[in-house]
Amino acid sequence: MTAPRIDTETLRRLPKAVLHDHLDGGLRPATVVELAAEIGHTLPTTDPDELAAWYFEAANSGDLVRYIATFEHTLAVMQSREGLLRTAEEYVLDLAADGVVYAEVRYAPELNTRGGLTMREVVETVQQGLAAGMAKAAAAGTPVRVGTLLCGMRMFDRVREAADLAVAYRDAGVVGFDIAGAEDGFPPADHLEAFEHLRRESVPFTIHAGEAHGLPSIHQALQVCGAQRIGHGVRLTEDIVDGKLGRLASWVRDRRIALEMCPTSNLQTGCATSIAEHPITALKDLGFRVTLNTDNRLVSGTTMTREMSLLVEEAGWTVEDLRTVTVNALKSAFLPFDERKALIEDVVLPAYAAAL
Repeated sequence: MTAPRIDTETLRRLPKAVLHDHLDGGLRPATVVELAAEIGHTLPTTDPDELAAWYFEAANSGDLVRYIATFEHTLAVMQSREGLLRTAEEYVLDLAADGVVYAEVRYAPELNTRGGLTMREVVETVQQGLAAGMAKAAAAGTPVRVGTLLCGMRMFDRVREAADLAVAYRDAGVVGFDIAGAEDGFPPADHLEAFEHLRRESVPFTIHAGEAHGLPSIHQALQVCGAQRIGHGVRLTEDIVDGKLGRLASWVRDRRIALEMCPTSNLQTGCATSIAEHPITALKDLGFRVTLNTDNRLVSGTTMTREMSLLVEEAGWTVEDLRTVTVNALKSAFLPFDERKALIEDVVLPAYAAAL
């Protein structure tokens, strides 16, 4: 017997949790067009639909460096207080419309300082925009909780500064830290001082690893730097042969270290060949704590509903599988335990029970 097909509207209504989603990769195309016109920034096209298609096509290069380069235009319109407020608020409203009940949004404040804002001002402005979005979503009856992960860019020299801001704003909406940017040639241990500082200050962090670079990057992120989660981690399968787990894979599974997996994004950067063969399914079946994420909604032309739909249609996922990855995400969220427990028991499980 095959599992009954789950229609898109049912998937959209299901509560979702996303741990790996970049603010500057999730703007509305129409907003990019409007803000670019206001500042005189030239875009590939001024038609919102054509711009969305341009992003998706440009990102389908199979190259992580080129994928990252598509952020030129979104970042260009996020250099002012007005641009940051608008994009942060819309970010939250778009998640709420997609059925997301908890999200962690990540961005690197150093990339938003070209217009004269300081990194601290960037953080405060984004938090104001997120708060406005959460208030509107709650008033509309679609509440969503959004926590912030501040990123340091691993190939630049302001990682410690970003980590200091994560410590400073941990009681003002910032829930954790990450390093982002090109993996190959920029190992996480280059920023060990920042991670040691975060550990001393009891601030949790995740690290992009196991996407463009393989097992050594995952090992270093976990065993040298002390990450609590791994961003992507698709190449962990290199430590699994015929279902037998190597030492690193065993460590990740047995200690319930969450893998922030992003299927569509991984196809675009060449880390996976198809949704059907994406490692998320095999790792789920082996008992890893996998989570489902969008990474960059504009760049990947995706939503959480679409990611779920692709796994249902092409990898045979069931409602139970979707519930599993949603609960996994909340279990590993950088939130206090009681808040995670309440979201799971009061919001997620009842909704999925009704859908079964």
